[in-house]
Amino acid sequence: MTATAFKHLTQEVADPQLLSEIAEDVAAVERELAGQVGSEVRLVERVGRLTLEAGGKRMRPAFVMLAARAVGGAFEKERAHRLGACMEMIHMATLVHDDVIDHSSTRRGRPTAAAEYGNTAAILGGDVLLAKAMALLSRDGDLSIIGIVAGAVVDMAEGEVRELEVRGDFDLKESEHMDVLNRKTASFIEACCVVGAKLAGASEDVLAALRTYGHHVGLAFQIVDDLLDYQGDESKVGKPLAGDFREGQATLPLIYLREHLSEAESTIARRRFGNGANDDEVRMVADWMAKRGAFRKAEDAAKKHVQAAIHALSVLPDSSSKDLMHGVANYVLSRQS
Repeated sequence: MTATAFKHLTQEVADPQLLSEIAEDVAAVERELAGQVGSEVRLVERVGRLTLEAGGKRMRPAFVMLAARAVGGAFEKERAHRLGACMEMIHMATLVHDDVIDHSSTRRGRPTAAAEYGNTAAILGGDVLLAKAMALLSRDGDLSIIGIVAGAVVDMAEGEVRELEVRGDFDLKESEHMDVLNRKTASFIEACCVVGAKLAGASEDVLAALRTYGHHVGLAFQIVDDLLDYQGDESKVGKPLAGDFREGQATLPLIYLREHLSEAESTIARRRFGNGANDDEVRMVADWMAKRGAFRKAEDAAKKHVQAAIHALSVLPDSSSKDLMHGVANYVLSRQS
């Protein structure tokens, strides 16, 4: 996430000096990433560079840096940049694998590694990215941070498997869906915040606050992602809309819609769920979601998580970094891609 993006999302109230420092942090993380995706194996480098050059918000390393700064203690910036790059590489590896699992041909408007080089090359390339991230952690050598990141990676992997288990379940319970989100997204953003906090020597209460912040921001982020799947601008989202419905993945908009469907409508939705719904059918379901309050209820759920995240920061000392973390949490609700 660039300094310009931070300035926009905080409505131009962020401290100029902090924005300048963040711009330097972002550039340093990008340089680290560019070096890490290099390889003597040409196909490995192609997969890595394609994924890196597709861009992204770089929110994971941003959370590492912001959490470290918000603690208020001294920390080694170069180390934070390396660990921020490590977290982003893990995220990149999951995206490469996700695109294979979801049969996605585009991401952020560009061909996926799977579409460009085939599923086998994409899977193996993603494995290399993950292995390189683990090598960075090993060289850092902090066993507590290694344990935090390893635990989050396990959560993410199990979340992906759990998501696969519930695929095709039109009647998926909200609690079961939230368990997937906790594992798949919230756990890793939480880990990014905890890693940053540890770098700056956070006290236990501050560490707990940043853990809670990351958890709730992660849940809000994924709920908004699920909303964008139905409501987003395809040119901004960078992939076809309603992918979840087409793939048979129940998310909050569908879960909240179900109770408002007639028996005939439910029959139609069930028949097309995960079974090749065409664009007209997808638009019909999305229209039901809009008119019957499903979107609004999901948006309210995301807002509650953002409020919980911001409340958690109350124990931190007042600073421009803390203000920026408020802004990032609110940005999650307004993002368009």
